[in-house]
Amino acid sequence: MRISTPQFYERSAANYQKNFNNVVNTSQEASDNLRVRTAADDPVGASRLLQLGQQSSMLSQFATNVTTIKNTLGQSESVLNSINNVLQRANELALGAGNASYTDSERKANAAELGQLESQLLSLMNSRDENGQYLFGGSNSGTAPYSRNADGTYSYHGDQTTLDLQVGDALTMASNDTGFSIFEQAINTSRTLTTLTAPAVDDGRVALSNGQVSGSVTYNDKFRSGEPYAIEFLSSTQFKVTDAGGNDVTAEATNNGVFDPNTAGGTQVSFRGVDLRLNINLQSGDVPDTAVAGHIFNLGAKPDTFNATRSAGNPSTAIVTGATVSNAADYSAAFPNGGAILKFTSATDYELYASPLTANSKPVSTGTMAGSTATAAGVDFTISGTPAAGDQFVVQANTHQTQNILDTISKLRTALEAPIDGSAAAEQSFRASLDSAIANIASGGNQVTSSLTSIGARGQALDIQSATNESLSMANKTTTSSIQDSDPAEVLTRLTLQQTMLQASQLAFSKISQLGLFNKI
Repeated sequence: MRISTPQFYERSAANYQKNFNNVVNTSQEASDNLRVRTAADDPVGASRLLQLGQQSSMLSQFATNVTTIKNTLGQSESVLNSINNVLQRANELALGAGNASYTDSERKANAAELGQLESQLLSLMNSRDENGQYLFGGSNSGTAPYSRNADGTYSYHGDQTTLDLQVGDALTMASNDTGFSIFEQAINTSRTLTTLTAPAVDDGRVALSNGQVSGSVTYNDKFRSGEPYAIEFLSSTQFKVTDAGGNDVTAEATNNGVFDPNTAGGTQVSFRGVDLRLNINLQSGDVPDTAVAGHIFNLGAKPDTFNATRSAGNPSTAIVTGATVSNAADYSAAFPNGGAILKFTSATDYELYASPLTANSKPVSTGTMAGSTATAAGVDFTISGTPAAGDQFVVQANTHQTQNILDTISKLRTALEAPIDGSAAAEQSFRASLDSAIANIASGGNQVTSSLTSIGARGQALDIQSATNESLSMANKTTTSSIQDSDPAEVLTRLTLQQTMLQASQLAFSKISQLGLFNKI
């Protein structure tokens, strides 16, 4: 086969270019120690490197999320520890106020300190993080979770949604705790009510406290099924208890309804998970059995109460001044559990919606006002003023099953401010309020402690997950290096060979290109 001079030059140039490129590429590989820079270098390896890069980015984000959660949990833990300290001091004041030698002025001094603790507690429960977001507002972190109402109670404006972040391939964790779970779920021990039904006018001779729930299981299983109860005093030493069906259930009360009227501080009576304080206050000249017999009390769970607030943008100045259950069956069946919105479509017509109100919401009840009363879902709302179309009122029902710690402290402060010197009845009422406060402070403290335990558990879980993520990150780097990095010894050997081949091709080309017929003449 005959090879022309142009073909020779072209093949020699291509061979030289190939060897030159090999030397350049290998020199670059020796310089940066990277075997795979493009998919062309190793298609399979490049695909695997892409997957490893995505995993590395994900692990990096997990590390950032872990740091974010730890910072928030650390702030929450610090605030909750401060709240615990406030509650401990409030409990000390409550226990001290039970001192029989205390006067009204001393109790008022305790009330003044308690007022400061109440303000401090409100401030702590409205704490913000480093970004200015409220710690305990749930997902509604831009609004203060707690505010004080006109009647002295407190309302929660957050929600029940935690802000979850992913910290592992299959693990997400809440970065915050809601005020609802920490402060609104403390069991209320004071959720029963006693009402004197006979005689028609209270003569003060028999005082029976509202009672404290001491056994939630017994209360829920037995007390609620038989309420309301009638407690009838047969004499100055014995009473009878009958349930809603008229059955005599006295045998389930302490000492089968027998008590000592002279017990200092009153007699403790336990009945179906409820503890009541009983006091007999005989007057001069009374015949004990005659004076006490015939007193009857109604005992049952506290009826639901309502807090209704007008929306700031209402066209009118009308307000809801009161709300009571008028039809228990309708209320139980239709009133929204999570709160309601009472909306007026005219000066007299209204609709009741489940909260929150959206464009797709359907009313659960509608009606027309009768005088100043709007009845919806078994509840009578008393309206002051003339409503206008577009007026909205946010309605929250209080079932008394739970009580936030702010309300507990507020009620204790009010009890300490009331004068009781010289009045046996007032003192007995104060003692009952004190029992309620002490029990509910303990309940609120237990709920805060439970939240602290949850924070600690999450902190430990984060430490374990961080170690796992770190191990995965190290494995990722090792695998990436094994695919992407070069073997320095192999690269240098290859570079030496390629440089030799390049030099040889240069020398061969220069020698052969000088050959011709004229060299033979």
